[in-house]
Amino acid sequence: MKKRIIALLAAVAMLTVVITGCGGSTGEQKTGDTAGEKKFFNIATGGTAGVYYPLGGAIAEIINKNISGANATAQSTGASVANVNMLTEGNVQIAFVQNDIAYYATNGTEMFKDKKVDGLKCLATIYPETVQLVTLEGKGIKSVADLKGKKIAVGAAGSSVTGNSRHVLEAYGLTFEDIQPQYLSFAEAANSLKDGNIDAAFLTAGVPTAAVQDIAAQHKVVMVPIEADKIDSMIQKYPFYTKVVIPADAYKQGADIETVGVKAMLVATDKMDEQTAYDITKAIFTNLDQLKAAHAVGQYISKETAKDGVSIPMHAGAEKFFNEK
Repeated sequence: MKKRIIALLAAVAMLTVVITGCGGSTGEQKTGDTAGEKKFFNIATGGTAGVYYPLGGAIAEIINKNISGANATAQSTGASVANVNMLTEGNVQIAFVQNDIAYYATNGTEMFKDKKVDGLKCLATIYPETVQLVTLEGKGIKSVADLKGKKIAVGAAGSSVTGNSRHVLEAYGLTFEDIQPQYLSFAEAANSLKDGNIDAAFLTAGVPTAAVQDIAAQHKVVMVPIEADKIDSMIQKYPFYTKVVIPADAYKQGADIETVGVKAMLVATDKMDEQTAYDITKAIFTNLDQLKAAHAVGQYISKETAKDGVSIPMHAGAEKFFNEK
């Protein structure tokens, strides 16, 4: 009996050692995990057929390859306005946002009226999205001033295009009351222009824009310029605008056209720490070839232009990178 008791005690002791050893091993593994803890970055982009999504995928890949412990993924979203909301709700850590939308959110104007958003921080502006005023030959529209009394597509209701068109008209002393505004999407505007139901259309997008190319395939398009002094007045009042030139060969319109544009921005919040923002910004702007390979607009992304059109406060980490020689 004594031998059995001794054997049982020995077995219990051995089992205790095994359990303790396993527990110690698990604890050591957790410590290791903490030391190499993953940093998750959800990147809000736009529709899968747009520009934001492929660029977002390339940026996620750059972050994963160049930042230790990073796990970044790009996700398709409803673009700028939706992305601002996702940032403030903490569902994403980085987002593509047009600089005018970021300005509206930070200042509580336009679609963010009475819904001011605090804490948005710019990592960089990346490429221009051009405000394009397109009409057809024979319509007699050569200047923004000629829009008075005409049926003009001003973007879908509540869109950034509507704000852009309002600002252009304002520079010429006009308002929506001076025209017949038509709240149409890009595709609807293109079809309406081709069918003769409207006289001109405002579109804000990268050049060339598929909707304008569609019109140009069947009709002689006229791109209406914005005069230099009007551009200057717009930029002075609305800091998110920049000067943009639509190349003569973009729609075979025969000459370069001066206009304004907004910028696509990479935006985070003040919840991102300075070192992380620095690391992300540095990773992106030292691997620009991957962005050029991801989409044609990658050719416009550079460190030299990354603060053009910044409409909200820069993140301290991004500012640190851009200030380096």
